[in-house]
Amino acid sequence: MSFDRSPALESQPTTYRRQDDPEYRDDPEFSRFSEKLSEQLFALTSKIGHLSQQINLLGTKRDTERVRERVHDLLEEARDGFKEVGEGVKKLTTWEDLNPSQRYTQQKLSREFQASGTEFQSIQRVALEKQRASTSASRAALEGSDPSSQPYSDNPQLQQEQQQEQEQLRLASQDEVDFQESLIVEREAEVRNIEQSVGELNELFRDVAHIVHEQGVGIDTIAGNVQNVAQDTRHADLELRSANRYQKNARGKACCLLVILAIVLVIVVLAVVLG
Repeated sequence: MSFDRSPALESQPTTYRRQDDPEYRDDPEFSRFSEKLSEQLFALTSKIGHLSQQINLLGTKRDTERVRERVHDLLEEARDGFKEVGEGVKKLTTWEDLNPSQRYTQQKLSREFQASGTEFQSIQRVALEKQRASTSASRAALEGSDPSSQPYSDNPQLQQEQQQEQEQLRLASQDEVDFQESLIVEREAEVRNIEQSVGELNELFRDVAHIVHEQGVGIDTIAGNVQNVAQDTRHADLELRSANRYQKNARGKACCLLVILAIVLVIVVLAVVLG
């Protein structure tokens, strides 16, 4: 290193600030927003795990109305959570003027949201199938309990037994029948609610996937431009190095010529003086 550059080096600041880096942009709002989305996604992932456990109990011996209430509540909470986080991810994917680190966070959250959404949609479909099967079975059992739907036997003794059974059914509490009917109506409403939710979330996930795809195409274009600029820079650097070497060679040849001329001049002067 040449010592004639030391004053210029001494004039530079001795400390390096992160803010001086052109790749760094201090954006507290982006940091707060992305951290909030990350926490919400983590909570949704935990909720999905608990929901899956409860759905697995449907249609088994451990299936109770309490289990169905928990499934209903968890489904509602997860739907609302995905809608809120989905809107947040859409906002995040349109955030402008991001540095490489922020863009990585943006893409990471988008991928995590889509993965969690796919898992939740699968769980919703399982819940939908089980709710449909349970509702159909309950409806068939309730309609099959109607005494008038049972045909009479030709055997007089069997006819008498059937009449007694029908009399007992008529004496059964109408409140119980109404209660079972209300449960069936609630389950049918839950089935329609799940079907509607699946459609709404599918549309949300498609919107996010479309935005992420478009953003990925833009990033690829930018990356290609950056790569082209880098290649052009490398070519320019090679040309500068080549020109520098040529200049050094030319300077060396010029020095040799000057030395030769000086020697010739000295010889001529000596010849004249001595002659």
